[in-house]
Amino acid sequence: MQLLRNVGLAARFVSGYLIQLKADQKALDGPSGTEVDFTDLHAWCEVYLPGAGWIGLDPTSGLLAGEGHIPLACTPQPSAAAPIEGVVEAAEVRFGHDMRVTRLLESPRVTLPYGDAQWHAILRLGDQVDAELQAGDVRLTMGGEPTFVGLDDRDGAEWNTAALGPTKRRFALDLLQRLQDRYAPRGFVHLGQGKWYPGEQLPRWALSLFWRTDGQPVWHNPALLADERQPHHAKPEDAERFLQALARRLGVGTQTIRAGYEDPWIYIQAERRLPVNVDPFDSQLADEQARARLRQVFTQGLTQPVGWLLPLRATSEAAGTAPQVLPPRLRALPAAERPRWLSGKWWFRDDRLYLVPGDSPMGWRLPLNSLPWVADKDHPQLHETDPFAENKPLPSVDTSLPTINMGADDAHDRLPLRHESGPWVPRTALCVQVRDPARGQMPETDLPEIVGDDEEAEARRAAQLRHRAALARYATKPGESSVLYVFMPPLDRLEDYLALVAAVEATAAELNLPVVMEGYPPPRDARLSMLQVTPDPGVIEANIQPVRTWRDLVANTEFVYHAAFESRLSAEKFMTDGRHTGTGGGNHFVLGGATPADSPLLRRPELLASLLLYWHNHPSLSYLFSGMFIGPTSQAPRVDEARNDQLYELEIALQQIHAARALHGDAMPPWLVDRTLRNILIDVTGNTHRSEFCIDKLYSPDSANGRLGLLELRAFEMPPHARMSIVQQLLLRALVARFWRQPYTRPAIRWGTRLHDRFMLPAFVRADFEDVMEDLRQAGHAFDGTWFAPHFEFRFPIVGEVDVLGMRLTLRNALEPWHVMGEENTGGGTARYVDSSLERLEVRVTGFDPSRYAITCNGQPVPLQPLGVEGEFAAGVRFKAWNPWSSLHPAIAPHAPLVFDVIDTWSGRAVGGCRYHVAHPGGRNYSTFPINAMEAESRRLARFFASGHTPGPLPVPPATLHLPGSREFPCTLDLRRGAALRPLDG
Repeated sequence: MQLLRNVGLAARFVSGYLIQLKADQKALDGPSGTEVDFTDLHAWCEVYLPGAGWIGLDPTSGLLAGEGHIPLACTPQPSAAAPIEGVVEAAEVRFGHDMRVTRLLESPRVTLPYGDAQWHAILRLGDQVDAELQAGDVRLTMGGEPTFVGLDDRDGAEWNTAALGPTKRRFALDLLQRLQDRYAPRGFVHLGQGKWYPGEQLPRWALSLFWRTDGQPVWHNPALLADERQPHHAKPEDAERFLQALARRLGVGTQTIRAGYEDPWIYIQAERRLPVNVDPFDSQLADEQARARLRQVFTQGLTQPVGWLLPLRATSEAAGTAPQVLPPRLRALPAAERPRWLSGKWWFRDDRLYLVPGDSPMGWRLPLNSLPWVADKDHPQLHETDPFAENKPLPSVDTSLPTINMGADDAHDRLPLRHESGPWVPRTALCVQVRDPARGQMPETDLPEIVGDDEEAEARRAAQLRHRAALARYATKPGESSVLYVFMPPLDRLEDYLALVAAVEATAAELNLPVVMEGYPPPRDARLSMLQVTPDPGVIEANIQPVRTWRDLVANTEFVYHAAFESRLSAEKFMTDGRHTGTGGGNHFVLGGATPADSPLLRRPELLASLLLYWHNHPSLSYLFSGMFIGPTSQAPRVDEARNDQLYELEIALQQIHAARALHGDAMPPWLVDRTLRNILIDVTGNTHRSEFCIDKLYSPDSANGRLGLLELRAFEMPPHARMSIVQQLLLRALVARFWRQPYTRPAIRWGTRLHDRFMLPAFVRADFEDVMEDLRQAGHAFDGTWFAPHFEFRFPIVGEVDVLGMRLTLRNALEPWHVMGEENTGGGTARYVDSSLERLEVRVTGFDPSRYAITCNGQPVPLQPLGVEGEFAAGVRFKAWNPWSSLHPAIAPHAPLVFDVIDTWSGRAVGGCRYHVAHPGGRNYSTFPINAMEAESRRLARFFASGHTPGPLPVPPATLHLPGSREFPCTLDLRRGAALRPLDG
């Protein structure tokens, strides 16, 4: 108080109560507050700020006074706030007081979706469903692909649009390390090449964790797996030394080892093309990656080896091709007596091995086209193991040194003659190189200078400071570390791959050189479990290993969320206007079996047919758990959204599945399911992956990885809480149990335009979902509809409520399918944007008399539809929220703010109403994302006003009972129809 008064501000002492509630989730940084709800006597001070009034400051807690501070007395001096003054005599009684906090109502929220009683009921039902699945011998396994975003730099491109970024791999490594500590401490981490989409200069990386299902260790000493997050100081000569020791351990000798170099002519030409005033060590090229590439190459030097390689292949693979592949002395030996590994010389026109230019690891840049020519019939092929093949138990790996050197055979390992096919020349190699781990990161863009001193510029500068702080704390700095990388060659057999891994670890232990394993992953095999962490635009995706039991599924899901949180990754995201959304990367669920032969979807194809038909007949399953981007061009369109005639074709396909099942019984060919549905479960472009039900890995003939018996459900957005995801998975398990027992064969409903009319609104989605709940209850699964209340609040958040003459008007966010625009030229080609200018709200009213009242939005009557309960009605309002530079109907001005009037048609006046702003009501533009849920909620609340209806006499619309509706979209008012055009500039 004295400090405030000394600087000329009025201050006063406040006495009262302080109520503190236990936080739903402990804070990652700083104290989390009390562990139990409590209240206590408390005191604080208040300062008077002109224009803001009295503001409470609580120095004890280090906080501003909030809703938990309940004042009782305000006085100039603390002594004047004493409740009792005077002198009393001793009394023969004891005085005491008791204060407690009782929560009268717990509204559904994503930070604490379920109470203890609800959660125990959910677990009990999951155990019941599990028992039913086990009794029916269903053999169902479930996995998932949760996605996360960074906590520290929400405005950064890598957490919004970019697939790669300067810090994303570090967070992924942190998450993978926590997963390894729990699931596979004796497994090995592998850095592989991930997806590579058009327009991306580099392929994405993929961090994988592999471990044996029999419990035997794959990698014994975790200290020998180098961590890119920690500084290492391997030297370039360590790569050659390591490869020589490994070659001796493999028994192939060292005479075939070769060094790889950058091609000097390419980089000399690149340097000659640089402007005369540009230094190649500090070039100012516009392309950041080209700039970083030149700097790295010229710093390393064109005469220094990039790394070393050993041509290598497994004898088991070579023996399956032409006989001349094996040296003559090995052809007569039984397979069990042959050495495991073979090497051979590589010949080039130039004596040196020059790598293909690029930024990828050495193993991806080998000049394989320059090796001696091989006829097509002699060309070695990788033969993937059939997933249906029965596998023998994996043997223990022998890491002892071989007694016989089976290196290059001088008589056999020769340069092919002109026009002679050379199948004996190996075409795969193991590479070892030392490089800076920063080369695997995307170079950071030059941050633009922000001009101006207004509030928006200050907010953008603050976001840029947070971005710089995140880079300084987490980004890998060039030149700080050098790591030894071992590039694994492609191999057919898992036994060979694990033997090579064991040899690499033994060599690392012999030389005390930690390594990073990279290159080709192990062949897909049911005897090897895998989980993976990969980058996607704006998110990190964790591909979790499938499990069979309900309790394992619960434990895995909760641990992944917790591990991500401890890695400073979040499952929630906010839009600039404060709307709470998922991460944007989805949370796809994968259903199948431990092996393709166990997959319930292949054992009983009518199960898949039932799921498809049931999802179609209940649109709430498609839209309640989806993200914001829905519709025909989304990442997971429904069958009836993709093409107009697709449902008709689906009905025929389902008939064929049931007919084939009746004909073949348990011997129904699995490929028949894939061929029947493959060309129907697609999006509008024919993409089989972008479908609500993706069967790319069910039984595709394309590759062994496509014949895994797996179904991917893609229309699930990432929920912000682990238990919300678990309840979704319980719903899936219950539906599988039900349809395994009794297939679903109802007629397919033709939703038509109702799909994007009624089911865009939460009221009709809820009604349909209640039908699903009742179906499951009838099937013996005691689902409680309140378990999904957090999902409704998350998917359809409330905008605001207002009471008018006994009527309650509620606004909620609704769904809006986005249109894909036509192709437009961009800097490097063409692009198709989506029109995000359209939004939709649900207007719901209770206690409403449709024969007297009407509700209008911006003067247009809202076509309210009855909900089956007396006085309850709902409708949607579709409007243009903002006007981007490219959108549908650019001449239509934004409709914000929306003014809702409750009109008494008898008096011709509005008796109440409210206003909704799509942006800051004061005209500000939010330039940064909310830092947390509190700020996001404050932005949402600031945009709704429970007042502001239109005053005075109004044009009186017909009462709701007599209001004509649209034939195509009877539940929706589209403000764009009949809207006035905005004046065009110029």
